[in-house]
Amino acid sequence: MPTTKKTLMFLSSFFTSLGSFVVICSILGTQAWITSTIAVTDSASNGSVFLTYGLFRGESTQELSHGLAESDKNFAVLGILNNSSQRTLHLVAILFLVLSLFTALLSSGFTFYNSISNPYQTFLGPTGVYTWNGLGASFIFVAMILFVGNTQSNHLSEELSQTLYPTVTSKGTAHSYGYSFWLILLVIFLNIVTIVIIIFYQKARYQRKQEQRKPMEYAPRDGILF
Repeated sequence: MPTTKKTLMFLSSFFTSLGSFVVICSILGTQAWITSTIAVTDSASNGSVFLTYGLFRGESTQELSHGLAESDKNFAVLGILNNSSQRTLHLVAILFLVLSLFTALLSSGFTFYNSISNPYQTFLGPTGVYTWNGLGASFIFVAMILFVGNTQSNHLSEELSQTLYPTVTSKGTAHSYGYSFWLILLVIFLNIVTIVIIIFYQKARYQRKQEQRKPMEYAPRDGILF
């Protein structure tokens, strides 16, 4: 059976891993990733299109300086991108997020198993925890970069706007990233905390072993004579 200290430290890592899993689920399920304000013009007036969307769904609002704006629209992001390059990058970002969700689940399982057992010398021990958390942080960071690149350089919001409002022309776009996007940083932080907890445990374990293997010259003289 593991020691009380090991149980507490691995349980702490279990809760940070589980927290990472829950946050990623929230990231995937909410649509407050980004709000884009797109200046548009048509043959009769100028105005703006406001898009707020996440990985799967979003909503849009049109405001025109003259004339009657269209009613608000709800849309499926992947459904209106068709087979464009923006859709491909968006799918890849979702894939990396799903992979990070899977690694968070594995990390939760490994840390909980270590809190009740001693698979120290196998991949089920700290090595596995390091691996899954390192991969998880890498996967979700790549997803973050892909989403930003797709939005900023590949004009994802403009493509969505053009599909939703084909009669208007975009003149400029401003982006504001929402809480769903910034929660990615929390996931990376939780992955790092999980790794740090296990590092502290391994360091304490190593020091304890070193103390148990003190050289004979440090032993009391009476003990040596005996």
